Amino acid sequence: KQWYQRRVRGNALGQMSTDFAPTFQKKLHAEVLPALMMLLDDDGNPRVQGHAGAALVNFFDECPQSIILPYLGSLCQKMQAVLGSKTMELASTNRKLVLEQIITTIATIADTASNHFAPYYGMFMPNLKFIMQNAHSSELRLLRGKTIESISLIGLAVGKEVFYSDAAEIMDMLLKAQTDEGGELEADDPQVSYMISAWARMCKIIGSQFTAYLPVVMPPLLRAAQIKPEIAVVDPDETPLDEEDGWEFLPLSDQQIFGVKTAGLEDKNTACQMLVCYARELKEGFADYTEQVVKIMVPLLKFYFHDLIRSAAAESLPYLLESVKHKGEDYVREMWNYICPDLFKALQTEMEPEILAVIMESVAACVETLGVGFIDSTQMEQLTEALRKQLKKNYDKEEERKKARKDEDYDEEVEQTIEEELDQDDYLLGKVSDIIHNLFGVYGEDFVQIFDSLTEYFVAMLAPDRPSLEHQWAICVFDDLIDYAPNSVHKYQGHFLKQLMEFLTDSCPGVRQAAAYGVGALAVKFPGPDSPYKAFCQSCIPRLVNVIQGSTSREEDNVTATENCISAITKIFKYIILAENLDEATLLTWFRWLPIQEDEEEGVHIYNFLLDLVEANNPHLLGSDNSNVRDIVMVLAEGIINKTIRAEEEPELMSRVEAFFRSLQANEQLWAGIISQIPDTHKVLLSGQPT
Repeated sequence: KQWYQRRVRGNALGQMSTDFAPTFQKKLHAEVLPALMMLLDDDGNPRVQGHAGAALVNFFDECPQSIILPYLGSLCQKMQAVLGSKTMELASTNRKLVLEQIITTIATIADTASNHFAPYYGMFMPNLKFIMQNAHSSELRLLRGKTIESISLIGLAVGKEVFYSDAAEIMDMLLKAQTDEGGELEADDPQVSYMISAWARMCKIIGSQFTAYLPVVMPPLLRAAQIKPEIAVVDPDETPLDEEDGWEFLPLSDQQIFGVKTAGLEDKNTACQMLVCYARELKEGFADYTEQVVKIMVPLLKFYFHDLIRSAAAESLPYLLESVKHKGEDYVREMWNYICPDLFKALQTEMEPEILAVIMESVAACVETLGVGFIDSTQMEQLTEALRKQLKKNYDKEEERKKARKDEDYDEEVEQTIEEELDQDDYLLGKVSDIIHNLFGVYGEDFVQIFDSLTEYFVAMLAPDRPSLEHQWAICVFDDLIDYAPNSVHKYQGHFLKQLMEFLTDSCPGVRQAAAYGVGALAVKFPGPDSPYKAFCQSCIPRLVNVIQGSTSREEDNVTATENCISAITKIFKYIILAENLDEATLLTWFRWLPIQEDEEEGVHIYNFLLDLVEANNPHLLGSDNSNVRDIVMVLAEGIINKTIRAEEEPELMSRVEAFFRSLQANEQLWAGIISQIPDTHKVLLSGQPT
C-alpha cells in the first residue's frame, strides 16, 4: 500500500497549499517542491503522479513568483520528461488521465512564472501542438480543451515576441477546432469553455491582428452570453427539484421558494467576461459587434442570478462606447442613450457593494470616455441624484455606527462588524470620488453649479468626528475643484482650507497625501509672488517638513504621503517662492529628501524642478567646484532604476535627464570621477546611453 500512502501525502500537501497559502509556500517550499517532483517519477502508479500534479497546481496558485524562480529550471525539466512520456503513452495505450493533469500543471507554472518562463517555452510547445493536432476522438475532447488552455496561458505568460513564431499555426488550429474540422462544436462539448477563454488570451497576445478571427469566434460566444437560466417558483413542501441536479434555492416567503438551475451560468459568465476583453483590447476593431453586444449587456445589469455577470455587463459599457467613437457623435449618442437609463438605475438599485463599486467604475469611465456634449441635463440630474443618495446613505450609516458604539451591547464583536462596514463604505466613497473627479475633469467650471448640490455632504465629511477615510475622500474632491475649477476655489475655501492645513499631519497616510496634494495644487494653480494663497502655502511648509523628516516617513505605509509632501514643497518653491529666492541651506535640505521611490506622478514635478536648477547652474545646488554633481547623478539614476523616471511615460523629462548626462560626459575627467564613485548598478545604467 505504499503507492496509496504516497497518493495521500500528495493530496494532503495540495490541500495544505490551498488552506495555508501563502505562508505554507513561503516557509516550506524547500521541503514540499522536491517531494512533489519526486512523486511525479512514480510511473507505475498514475494516480500518485496525478495527485502530485494537482498538488503542484494548488501550490503555485497563490505562490509568490520569487519562490518559484529558483526551482523553475528543474521543474521544467521534470515536466518536460513527464509530458513526453505521457504523450507517448497516450499514442500507445490511449491513457490520458495523468496527461490532462500535467498539461494543466505546466500552464499553472507558466502563469506564475510569467515572462521568466520564456527560456523553457520550446521544451513544451512542440508536444502541446502535437496533442492539439491529433486529439480528435470524442473521448479526447477534454484533453484537447485543456491543451488549448495551456497553450494560450503559456503564450500570455511569455508574450508576443516569444509566441509569435507559433501564433499563426496555433490560430489556424484553433479555427479548425472551433469548427470541429468542418462543423460546429456541439453545445455540450467540453472544448467550448476552454476555447472561449483561449480566444480571449490570444486576443491579448496578438492585439489588433485578432480582429480577423472575430467572425469565427463571436457566434458561439454570443450564444453563450445569451444563455437563459431555467427558473421555477415552487412550494417548499412539494419541491420536485433536487439540489443535486444543479438547482439553487432562495426563500421568497413562507409559502414559496425561488429556484434557479445553475447549469450554463458559468459558461454565460465566462462569455460575458470574454466580451469585455474583446471590447477592451480591440477598441474600434470590435465596432461591428458593439450593437449586438450592448443589447446583450445592458439588460444583464439586472441579472440577479449571478453577481459576476452583472459586473461584466457594467464593465463592458465604457469599452463599447470607446469602440464606436470613430463612427461619429450621433452614433455614440444613440448608444449612450440606450445605456444610460439602465446604468443609472443600477447605480441606485444594486444591493451588492462589490457590484455597486463596479457600476460606479463604469459610470466614471463612461463620463471620461464620452467627454463634453453627451450627458444631457436630465441625465446629469439623474446621476447627481444617485450620487446624493449614496452620500446621504453613507452619512446616515456613520451616524448609526456612532450610536452602536454608545449602546450598552457594544463589544469587540460589534466593533469588528463596524470596521468591516467601514472598509466597505470607504471603498464605495472612493468610487463616488472617482465619478466626481471625472466630472470635474470633463466639465471643469461648468460642473461647479451641479457640485453645489453635493457640497454639504463633503463639508460634513470634514468634521473632526468623522472617520479618517471620509476626510481623505472629501479632501480629494476639493483637490479636484482646485485642479479643474480654480476660478471657483474662493467660493469654497472657507469649507476646506483650514482642514487642508490641519490634515497635513493627520495620523492616516491617505489623509496626509490628499492634503499635501491640495497644497501643491494651490501653488500650481495660483502661482507668483502675488498669489492669493502665498501666505497659506508658506505657512504649510513647517507641517510638510515635519512629515517628511518624521522617523517613520519612509515606511511602506507612509512613503507615498511623504513624497506628496516633498512634491507640495517643490511646487511652492517653483511657483510661489521662486528658485532664485531659495537660500543654500533650504535648497540642500530639499535635495537630501531625494530620490523619489514610489510616486512617479509627483516625481515628474520634483525631477523637473531639480533639472530646472541644474540647467540654471544654480550654485547652491551644484556646490563649490561642482561638488554635488555626483549626488545629482545618483538621484537621477536611482529615479530611472526605480521607475519613477520612465521614458515611455514622460519622454520630455527623460530627454532632459539624458541631455544632462551627455553634458557631463563631454568632460571626460569629470565623468570619470563621477563613475568611479557610484555603485555598479548605476554604472551599468550610465554606460553609453543613459536609458
